[in-house]
Amino acid sequence: SACFINSVEDTMESILTLAKTEGMLFKYGSGTGTNLSTIRSSTESLAGGGTASGPVSFMKGFDAFAGVIKSGGTTRRAAKMVILNADHPDVEDFITCKVSEEKKAWTLIEGGYESSFTGEAYASVFFQNSNNSVRVTDEFMRTVEEDRDWHLRAVTDPNRTLKTMKARELMRLMADSAWQCGDPGIQYDTTINDWHTSSNSGRINASNPCSEYMFLDDTSCNLASINVTRFLNEDGSFDVDAYRHAIQITITAQEILVSNASYPTEKITRNSEDYRPLGLGYANLGALLMARGVPYDSAQGRDLAACLTSILTGEAYAQSARIAREIGPFNGYAVNRKPMLRVIGKHREAAYNIPSETVEPELLTAARHAWDEAHELGARHGYRNAQATVIAPTGTISFMLDCDTTGVEPDIALVKYKKLVGGGMLKMVNQTVPLALHRLGYGDSAVADIVAHIDTHDTIEGAPQLRDDDLAVFDCAFTPQNGKRSIDWQGHLRMMGAVQPFVSGAISKTINMPNGSTVEDIEQAYIDGWKLGLKAVAIYRDGSKRSQPLATSIDKTTGQRTQIVERPLRKRLPAERTALTHKFEVGGHEGYITVGLYEDGAPGEIFLRMAKEGSTVSGLMDSFATAVSLALQYGVPLPALVDKFSHTRFDPQGFTRNPEIPIAKSVMDYIFRWLASRFLPSDEQDRLGIIRRDENGNAVEAPQPATPAPVSVQPAAATTTFINQEDAPTCSECGSLMVRNGACYKCFNCGATSGCS
Repeated sequence: SACFINSVEDTMESILTLAKTEGMLFKYGSGTGTNLSTIRSSTESLAGGGTASGPVSFMKGFDAFAGVIKSGGTTRRAAKMVILNADHPDVEDFITCKVSEEKKAWTLIEGGYESSFTGEAYASVFFQNSNNSVRVTDEFMRTVEEDRDWHLRAVTDPNRTLKTMKARELMRLMADSAWQCGDPGIQYDTTINDWHTSSNSGRINASNPCSEYMFLDDTSCNLASINVTRFLNEDGSFDVDAYRHAIQITITAQEILVSNASYPTEKITRNSEDYRPLGLGYANLGALLMARGVPYDSAQGRDLAACLTSILTGEAYAQSARIAREIGPFNGYAVNRKPMLRVIGKHREAAYNIPSETVEPELLTAARHAWDEAHELGARHGYRNAQATVIAPTGTISFMLDCDTTGVEPDIALVKYKKLVGGGMLKMVNQTVPLALHRLGYGDSAVADIVAHIDTHDTIEGAPQLRDDDLAVFDCAFTPQNGKRSIDWQGHLRMMGAVQPFVSGAISKTINMPNGSTVEDIEQAYIDGWKLGLKAVAIYRDGSKRSQPLATSIDKTTGQRTQIVERPLRKRLPAERTALTHKFEVGGHEGYITVGLYEDGAPGEIFLRMAKEGSTVSGLMDSFATAVSLALQYGVPLPALVDKFSHTRFDPQGFTRNPEIPIAKSVMDYIFRWLASRFLPSDEQDRLGIIRRDENGNAVEAPQPATPAPVSVQPAAATTTFINQEDAPTCSECGSLMVRNGACYKCFNCGATSGCS
């Protein structure tokens, strides 16, 4: 299991036990979330006298452990979620705690400290290892709408009000903090518990770090995801039967793992066995919609996503009921039969509310039939699992599944950037674009022109032959550098609203807002998310952190455009290759040069051996040959090497036995003039001052030049360019660019994440 929810009580022993439990979870590569609202506030008294520290103070200790205990024993950052209820007396300090620390980091960055998430600036401040969320109820949201008073109540005596303030003031504080640093997120407590399948066993108080797994305290969830584009047929139709079969197999495999997994505490072990929650989800939804020529922010796109999610969860619960028929339901089912069947009924009702106008009948029928079967089988046999699905960020999983997009997210941009360890950025054009263009009826020539335009201009806007009506299909989360279009933040919310009724847990997704978004926009997003029936919302405003996840525009303060640099990749020779060996003599010193050739006849390596020389000279020659070989394999042109090393003068020098090079000024001079005579055309030899002549002084025709080894910086199916970016967080594994992914960050280069599954 990768996702855990832990509880904590209002005692020092419990608080320190939580620190230990979290540390062990981080050690073994898992993430954890906890609601700290059970800890008394900093304004309440202690039994032995004095005032309590409050949960925010203990968060510093939890954060420190998360910072030093790397996830899975590697350099991956630990992932944790901290939650506080909206009526906790310390909720204001909780909301602003990250803002205060963010400002400290800004000061350090302005003073010259490194701005990456792993740099000294952010490592020196608190609360950087967790996602923070405020739990709000329907009562709070209605109080905000009606502009009424909100009461903060003592933890030790909930009937005692410690502070009264306007609910809108608290909402504004949340929105303002999110505007400045991206935290806190918001979780809708009433909605979460209304869809709770095991409510007779207790409330849902918390979530995992990315907010997709929401269940009882002291439980865990094992995750899996399906690449939905694998079920697209060549004609663009969706293979429903194969999709259903994949769901059945995956749920069965996940169920088997529950009893074979290890857990950090006795409580989690017992609850995992008793409730057996699973987290099946999908990835590549954004790519699937684009490949089918459907805009992400459209009624058709939302209805298609709703159908796919409905089939996912309905079929998962149906399979869980089939397993229960064979080996019995989960241990807690008997006491929770009524609430579970009620929730299954709510899912089923939502399936029958999917509009039929925009979805093909086969998909819609499957979406509804899955819930009919799940309800019928469950009523008869019960369910083996209390929960079946979540929509995880799939930061790591999507990389392994070869996905273009993660979870329920759209593509971040048609042009993606990968930061290279040695500097510069690799730019790749989205590979779903050609599929979408063909699906929309464009011919091969038009597709090639449009893809070339994207590669050149970093945007599809203005592409030749592209119809204006088709632009929406290619809208992405971020506005491209030379474009104006992107998916509106409300489009992200609407997609979540379409999918949420068909998910057991919640959706880990970022609501991407442009830099110019206001605090009022974020407030409205929180309200809209509540009205859409979402369980959680996380906001990210572009530019809200000094360590930017993705830069898509020119630096207006300097007016400088991004710098284009080339960084060739190494082209190794095949294991078996043709080689040419030449014996030479310079000033009475004999030697041998062997040249390894690529399949096209171009030189890719050299070996040098001097006869009757000591170990020092042999070592130097061998090292020099290795350096030249690497230069050739990394694409350094042979003429550049010839120009650099030919005509260099040092001993030994003198006459040779080669009539084409009768006198050499040094061994290096001979070697590179000989290489030029064998592998460069005559005009290039002439330019470099290396002309082969016969004994009569007439020029000798050079052999047909070999095709130079190609200098390539692109994969076979992608057009790439390297671009420097000034501020982007780097992956702790490979140094590449990381991008926002759900509530975490993902490296598109190696697949590492800051805690996402």
